[in-house]
Amino acid sequence: MILPHGKDSSKQEIISSDKAAELVEKGWHKADLHVHTCCSYDVLSAESMHPEKLLQKGRARGLDFITFTDHDTVKAHDIMGWKQENLIPGVELSVTDPLNVGHTVHINVFGFEREQYAEFQAMANQENDIYSLIDYFKSNELPYIYNHPFWFLRGDIPNIPAIPELVKHFPVIEYNMQDLNQKNLLTMELAQKYGKGIAVTTDSHTGSIGKAYTLAKGDTFHDYFSNITKGRSCMVIDQPVLKHITGELDSWIELAFSMGKDIREEAGFTTGMRPFDRLLRFLGSDLLERNPRINNGTRSLLHHISGSGLPALMYMLSKQPQVSRISRLINA
Repeated sequence: MILPHGKDSSKQEIISSDKAAELVEKGWHKADLHVHTCCSYDVLSAESMHPEKLLQKGRARGLDFITFTDHDTVKAHDIMGWKQENLIPGVELSVTDPLNVGHTVHINVFGFEREQYAEFQAMANQENDIYSLIDYFKSNELPYIYNHPFWFLRGDIPNIPAIPELVKHFPVIEYNMQDLNQKNLLTMELAQKYGKGIAVTTDSHTGSIGKAYTLAKGDTFHDYFSNITKGRSCMVIDQPVLKHITGELDSWIELAFSMGKDIREEAGFTTGMRPFDRLLRFLGSDLLERNPRINNGTRSLLHHISGSGLPALMYMLSKQPQVSRISRLINA
């Protein structure tokens, strides 16, 4: 296990949920710090993805702190109210900085007021300077995380050498269950090198809140997050990334079929992957609506294909050349 240099490395490790239960009894708290609701542009507006439903699910799964980090919107928190017990305001901020970075960077920010969100969102949209944003977070004592450092927006040209420099300016780096294991290991290597905390997240877009989570002490969210930055935390992962991505795909199929023809009204929705967007349009077609047998057969077939793990495996294999290039540049 790779551990951050200079941290309390006796605590920061990957553990099973059985071991986590022992720490929970000793007063440790858990949170999944990257979760999307139907308020995100890339999440289907199924009833089960409503913030209220996900809040209930998160509490049922024993999360002590729950936060919704939708893409560049706090609509979920507007819906739920900003003073819900243990519901921590959060957002996944998209930052484009052509001068310092070159590719889009995603940052999760937590614990802010509505007015603060308006301020730093305007900075992200207008100034295009990631370091001025970081200065804002620091001066306002807002917790923030560098999300999936080696994920790149389709169409972006990755600036790999800029990533280690960025890592230096973040208190916590994300171990993302939607990303390849090799990328997560590279992330952990950078965290070790620069003495940063690590938090594992589901980054779920299908309601899998809390299937992986970060465990740390802290009766308040700021204390909890502070312990993660100091390496006094554990990452709770019970299944490999391949199985997690397979589960996400299977849940996505179920959500799509649960909506039926209502998918047609999902203006602006995209999965970020053209084959799945085309599949989505097919699932909302009149053909399936008019033919229950075809509908059920298609549903069963897609679940069978997804459950085999083959689509997830093909996706992971397609990213191997990118992983090799990243590894060479990072280790050069």
